[in-house]
Amino acid sequence: MCIVTLHGCVYVSTRVRLCACSSCVITSLSASSSAPFQEVLKQARGTLESEMNESGAQLLARLEARRSLKDIEPRLFPDGGGPESGEVVELFGTEGTGKTELLYHLLCRCVLPEAAGGLQVDVVFVDTDYSLDMLRLVSVLDGRLNAGDATRLSLRTPRFPWTGEPQQGRTRVSECLCLCPDEEALSSCLSRLLVVHCSSSSQLLLTLHFLETSLSARPGLSLLLIDSISAFYWPDRSAGGASVTKQEETLTKCSELLGRLLRDYRVTVFTSCHPIRRSGAGSSSDWDRPFLCRSWQRLVTHRLLCSRQEAAGGAGEQRRRQVFSVHCNSFKTKTQRSSCFTVTDGGVQFL
Repeated sequence: MCIVTLHGCVYVSTRVRLCACSSCVITSLSASSSAPFQEVLKQARGTLESEMNESGAQLLARLEARRSLKDIEPRLFPDGGGPESGEVVELFGTEGTGKTELLYHLLCRCVLPEAAGGLQVDVVFVDTDYSLDMLRLVSVLDGRLNAGDATRLSLRTPRFPWTGEPQQGRTRVSECLCLCPDEEALSSCLSRLLVVHCSSSSQLLLTLHFLETSLSARPGLSLLLIDSISAFYWPDRSAGGASVTKQEETLTKCSELLGRLLRDYRVTVFTSCHPIRRSGAGSSSDWDRPFLCRSWQRLVTHRLLCSRQEAAGGAGEQRRRQVFSVHCNSFKTKTQRSSCFTVTDGGVQFL
């Protein structure tokens, strides 16, 4: 038995199971799995059953409030309408509309240190499309670190008191050396990132089960990114045959498990979703209609509709540069907001 006092309340933990529904989920998956996958499930069941006791540290991590990401990117959401802890944001749009770049932008905002304008929290990135480009991510991180250092350096440059102009050559060398980003700064940012690859909806379900252990052990883990939640729609539909219930069975279990993690650990979720119809087919309001299972739709609290357009005006390269638009719909506050951005070598830049 473990007794913990938190915020004036006394909590008692006695053999708390980490995954309350793990046995039934793993058993149901085993019935329709191949032999190699059954070995993975057997190991997963053994690990889950061996972690039956919840330590005091895990109980504190679960009960202590995680950092809110309501201000993760104010330019995307209506005033005061950013995602609270335990909410889900869905980025919806066709390929090439900037969804993955937006996820990189939000990821960098979270893992960057507070001194560089970040939130300094841990992030889990679940890559279901195998599209995570680490070189691109490191490039964006390096650009943000350099930009943050340049800003702080300009603030520390001595200025003439009567004109406010910078005194050339008066910046301290020690300050320059301290502000230059290096491999250690990048390594510190990347240490807050955990990447998981999934090639099926069953693997996604197992990942969410094991994620509970990470949430218990890492109180700083505040953001879960999934790119994308719709990756296994067609394989699941093919495997389910004519039964819609069978087609949506695994994603429904994923949604129900994720809903419990949101309630227990108050983590914020951002995920991308691809439409099953092209924007040019059918009516204009048909292609962006939600199509995933109802359990998932009930979790979504914010929906970002991403699209691509050409920049108006200008000449040459500027006229040809891609401009992406995002329309945010916050279901809880019934508010909306539209914004535009471009993608540069340094990442997303809002217009």
